[in-house]
Amino acid sequence: MDWHVWLAYFVASWVIAVSPGSGAVLAMSHGLAYGVRGASATVLGLQIGLAFILLVAGAGVGAVLVASAGAFMVVKLLGAAYLLWLGFKQWRAPVTLDDGGAQAGPPVMRLRQRVLTGALTNATNPKGIVFMVAVLPQFIDPKRPLLLQLLILLVTTLAVDTVVMHGYALLASRLRALLRSARARRTQNRVFGGVLMGMGASLLMVDRAVKAG
Repeated sequence: MDWHVWLAYFVASWVIAVSPGSGAVLAMSHGLAYGVRGASATVLGLQIGLAFILLVAGAGVGAVLVASAGAFMVVKLLGAAYLLWLGFKQWRAPVTLDDGGAQAGPPVMRLRQRVLTGALTNATNPKGIVFMVAVLPQFIDPKRPLLLQLLILLVTTLAVDTVVMHGYALLASRLRALLRSARARRTQNRVFGGVLMGMGASLLMVDRAVKAG
């Protein structure tokens, strides 16, 4: 892969990662609930899901999903349902008082649960598949080995997204001191829950208009 091609993709990766999405909302939500260190498990899961989407798109399966109405509809409905469920769960998360301070949801999740939640959030996002199918071909030279190019793009994407998602988690964790009251935590739950449900609903509007190449 030529240097200027990689640099262009590197810049594109930052733009993509910084753009708010369900992954960013989840990273901020868990950053508030568990702190940056605790949210690292969530970020790891997000990268697993992101890697899955990139490899699926790079292997050509993503193009099949975009081309097949039935397959794409299944992915879209699964992704929308998962985000709607995740948002509803966040919205309804209980707020309990402990030692004079408020502690709020999402309910305490084990490390494995946080990883799985992050992975499913990205892996079931049809927007990600459509986007990767549209973007990846622009940076792949068909005359060169595909596997090596995909590996370079994958490492670049995950490295950038890991930094950005930790940044979102750090930003949210800094607000924890301002969200100690039960009312503030309840508002936090409903804001993040509402955004996740809104994103889930928006997935239903995603179509197959984006073409690769």
